[in-house]
Amino acid sequence: MNILQLLHTCIRSIMRNRMRSLLTSLGVIIGVGSVIIMVALGEGSQREIEARITAMGTNLLQVVPRRQTSRSGQQVWMRTNAFSKRDIQKLRDESSFIAAISGIAMSRSNVFSSQGNSQVSLQGVEPEFFIARNWKIERGYLFDDEDMWLRNRVAVLGRTTAADLFGEAAYAVGEQIRIENNYFTVIGFLESKGASLGGDDLDNVVMIPLDTAITRLSSARNINQIIMSVVNKNFMESAQIEADLILRESRNIPQGANPDFEIMNQADMIDMASATSRILTTLLAAIAGVSLLVGGIGIMNIMLVSVTERTREIGIRMAVGGRKIDILLQFLTESVILSIMGGVLGIGFAFLVCRILLTMGIPTAINPFVIIIATLFAALVGIVFGFYPAQKAAKLYPIDALRYE
Repeated sequence: MNILQLLHTCIRSIMRNRMRSLLTSLGVIIGVGSVIIMVALGEGSQREIEARITAMGTNLLQVVPRRQTSRSGQQVWMRTNAFSKRDIQKLRDESSFIAAISGIAMSRSNVFSSQGNSQVSLQGVEPEFFIARNWKIERGYLFDDEDMWLRNRVAVLGRTTAADLFGEAAYAVGEQIRIENNYFTVIGFLESKGASLGGDDLDNVVMIPLDTAITRLSSARNINQIIMSVVNKNFMESAQIEADLILRESRNIPQGANPDFEIMNQADMIDMASATSRILTTLLAAIAGVSLLVGGIGIMNIMLVSVTERTREIGIRMAVGGRKIDILLQFLTESVILSIMGGVLGIGFAFLVCRILLTMGIPTAINPFVIIIATLFAALVGIVFGFYPAQKAAKLYPIDALRYE
């Protein structure tokens, strides 16, 4: 029996019982579709995480105080040592790899306007902050070094804050806001950045000059973060090592001692988030893959029923010269076709579900490589689970098969 005859015979046999064939393939449809959907969700979430980290700025290093344990008698408490303007200036003067640097005095504060109030993230920053974070102004202008030196009471708002305080962001420019007992003039609002990894709204923010925050506001007097953008991503590790040495010298921390600060590399943050996402994706895909095995068992069950139903047909084929290998290949091919048919329908099902998820705002990204692997695995399921029924059919004795009623 040649290949075309074999395929024609198998397809004709499958089409005799269309509904049963479809139900037999259902386990494979669900299995292949589930695997592709789970991996697509994982890929989509990973890209979303990377995009959100990248939105924080390019080639970014973040320096934060490390919590230290203090003990006095029976009491134990955690403390952090804030950064100083001297730390920032020393990094700016001595680092070979920094393109932009800014200290950040950060706090939560209630901000009032003529039309309402809102609780926001209040950040005292330097002009280079906007370069490091790659954060552009949408309307108005940014404060500069002169505003820093003169401690001018000017503010730049995030888009969410501008809309909350003035109804529409465009109305904010030129208006007054009150923070504690100080009035600030809004000179611009920033382009939207969206949400952070933790789900916080990055646009719910008020930016004011760092020196103004330190001298005029009681809630933002401590510099609790330093951010630096590196000239090239290839120098990230070197910049991190150099910044560690400079800050140790500035804060009188000897080599070998634990520093009271921590430098976080943006590339490390992306790698960590991506690794976590990959592990979760693999686990979800493995769980979904179990349904493929269940589908394979369903195929084996139906093929065993088919062998029983067609025992007399098998006997006739053998009686007229059919070889055992022909019988084996026929039943094995039927099993593989059922499995591949389920795989193809599963791929279509996965594309449909991913499209629906995208319209709902849930990120998905279908990987063509995963589609190929899922299809091949479906065919493998057909071979593995179809081999036993096919072998059972091939081992029937012609006389016994012909006598079967």
